[in-house]
Amino acid sequence: MDRKIISRRIADIQNGLSRLSSHICAMDSLDIQRYPENYETMSTEAALRAEGIACQLRNLLYASTSVPKAEYLVKAGEVHGIEVSYENGILEVSLPRLLPKKKMRQSSLFLLDPLHATLGQYAKEHPMPHFRECVVCISHVYDHELPDWCLLDYDNLQQKQILDAIALYVMADDSGLLCDAYNTTELGDQNGTRIYIMEKSRFAGWLSGREKELKSISDF
Repeated sequence: MDRKIISRRIADIQNGLSRLSSHICAMDSLDIQRYPENYETMSTEAALRAEGIACQLRNLLYASTSVPKAEYLVKAGEVHGIEVSYENGILEVSLPRLLPKKKMRQSSLFLLDPLHATLGQYAKEHPMPHFRECVVCISHVYDHELPDWCLLDYDNLQQKQILDAIALYVMADDSGLLCDAYNTTELGDQNGTRIYIMEKSRFAGWLSGREKELKSISDF
């Protein structure tokens, strides 16, 4: 890549970082109790800007170096703490953040690429299940210190793209005819999302054990 183009892209990233710093300073000085909606708007803008900057850096890396995209994204998944495991007939995918809102397109792209890479790497190293008919349970884990207004309706979250990514590796089809989907909300030490996929015959027993283990789990 031409050096002038690289410098121009770096300048754009630096400009974005400057604006991000201003957003964060504004968040720090805002009275959250009096203006919770303003804080939500400002924090959303800051988060999206940060994710946009990360995507810009990724694209610059791909275009200006010989680092393979797939190799980098596996490392990105490790840094983000994305984990995949399969035990006792249940596949679990852990994401160290809540699913993005539907209107936050950039946020979804930021999350999906490392997820695809992590799933692909796991599939190379471990046997993966292949479900024809299954149950998917998405547990939305909220930091217990967050106020109630931070808890989002399930309809406002981007779930389909995440499930589509997982379905490529372990499902025959994620249509409603073959796949039952459930959502639950839990309180924990930090925000996150855990996705469990299992045969339908296992779900009742899994849910019973989960309810005993977690007092904060919501009713289905």
